[in-house]
Amino acid sequence: MQHLRAAWALAGAAVGFFLLFLIQAHLEGQLVAGTCEIVTLDRDSSQPRRTIARQTARCACRKGQIAGTTRASPACVDVHIVRNRQWCEMLPCLDDEGCDLLVNRTGWTCAQPGGKVKTTTVS
Repeated sequence: MQHLRAAWALAGAAVGFFLLFLIQAHLEGQLVAGTCEIVTLDRDSSQPRRTIARQTARCACRKGQIAGTTRASPACVDVHIVRNRQWCEMLPCLDDEGCDLLVNRTGWTCAQPGGKVKTTTVS
């Protein structure tokens, strides 16, 4: 029983130290390896039935990874996906959406079940 309590105490301490590390890195402006954050997000709804959104993300990706999009959020993805412009391989759409490459491979579309389509282009 004492071993179990000691194991839980060690696990709790490890989680606590990890959380402190994350908080410290965030306060210092550094990202933890393999994570991203949105720096700017601008939306333009001046055209009827159309919203143009532009976002800039900052990522601290591991070796062999590059900034991309997973589940409609910035994420680190394998570099081969971006080099080969196989955008749908990084799972950029939400679970209930279908992904299709644009014809010129400059981005992708996410089609929702109700017929709404979100188009993303890479610049």
